[in-house]
Amino acid sequence: MCEDNNERINNMKKIGFIGVYDKTDLVLVISELLVKSGRKVLFIDATKDEKAKYIVPSIMPTVSYITSFEDIDVAIGFENFTQVKQYVCADDENEMEYDYVFIDTDDIEKIKMFELTSSDQLYYVTSFSGYSLRKGIEILRKVDLPLRMTRVFFTKEMLKEEDDYFDYLTLDLKIKWNDNKIYFLLENGDLSAIMENNRLQCIKLRNLSIEYKENIIYMASQICPEVNERFYRKIVKDM
Repeated sequence: MCEDNNERINNMKKIGFIGVYDKTDLVLVISELLVKSGRKVLFIDATKDEKAKYIVPSIMPTVSYITSFEDIDVAIGFENFTQVKQYVCADDENEMEYDYVFIDTDDIEKIKMFELTSSDQLYYVTSFSGYSLRKGIEILRKVDLPLRMTRVFFTKEMLKEEDDYFDYLTLDLKIKWNDNKIYFLLENGDLSAIMENNRLQCIKLRNLSIEYKENIIYMASQICPEVNERFYRKIVKDM
């Protein structure tokens, strides 16, 4: 269906996910779509709580390590990109045997240490709770360079008032927002499906909502447009 599904992308691409809202499961699911399309993915959990440590199984974990989960390489406990490269015995990014590196962080220092200002794409993920909004924006306010980002909202309803409030809070930032916005609706059964995945230590999509599936297909298509969208849909259907 997609002629180049098994061809390796020449240059590794770095995708950043920024914000204090929990993004671990979202990043894992998108990673799995790319893995099943023939890409090699490294997911670096650079958040303060390192949630991936608790939901990704690992044999005898150390302070910092890379483990495989559903054919995704997951890196935990690293302070910067240099440490990751040393762990995989690579002198520079071109020697890392990955098509994509996904970096999840909620810390301005990690944005700098993992060089997210040079990312191929950046996603800012938030809910509309006071903490998620204000703490996340506090991080963005410390960004020195103008960055282009796509907004990903987790919300109960897609309200214009929420959009207007977000625009007001971010008015003075150096961030350049992409026109497209991605909305994940809360309270539609997705949380229960994700909790079951965590309990079973697997990635399954069959119990997720249609909206959730459409969003991850859309995001995967943005990140890796070389793969036909119909192929992503087939992957989602089979999971």
